[in-house]
Amino acid sequence: MLAGCASPPPPPPASYVVLLDNDDGSIGKVQVSGAKGVTLLETARAGTLLANAGGAGFVASEEQIKKDFGAVLAIRPKKPVNFVLYFESGGARLTPESQRDLARVLAEVESRDVPDISVIGHTDTAGDAQLNEKLGLERAQLVSTLLQSPKLTAANVTVESHGEKNLLVPTPDNTAEPRNRRVEITVR
Repeated sequence: MLAGCASPPPPPPASYVVLLDNDDGSIGKVQVSGAKGVTLLETARAGTLLANAGGAGFVASEEQIKKDFGAVLAIRPKKPVNFVLYFESGGARLTPESQRDLARVLAEVESRDVPDISVIGHTDTAGDAQLNEKLGLERAQLVSTLLQSPKLTAANVTVESHGEKNLLVPTPDNTAEPRNRRVEITVR
């Protein structure tokens, strides 16, 4: 009878929640509710067992986090990256500096397995608001065209215009402001 000699399998690991700090070093808060009450996690690596929510918490070591979550953390998507390109007055011509910056945007697009791009055109308040809406869209469409890549399709590029709304630098109407003549690009 070998059955008497075998040891029982180990119990499954306990499920727990642990709070990690953000990339910028800031720390949020997580509230975990359970039969015993509520546990508030508000410091880096603070944790609680799900079965013990409302009870005493613990601080998870870096080693434990890597052991338990390392595989998942390794495959996280890259963080979104934002770019701003600026335009000459009255048209859809990039400034020389922004023409050079376009290479950085393209490199970021190419670094993504499946990029998702948002392109938003803006204008200053000089001129008619309806014309500025069209000009903002023209600028965004130009940048979208310049970003063409084998990885991009119409399904993963969003193009829109905010015209003279959402000013980077608040100005009164009919004010030329170079920093408002821009396209904002988010690469996800």
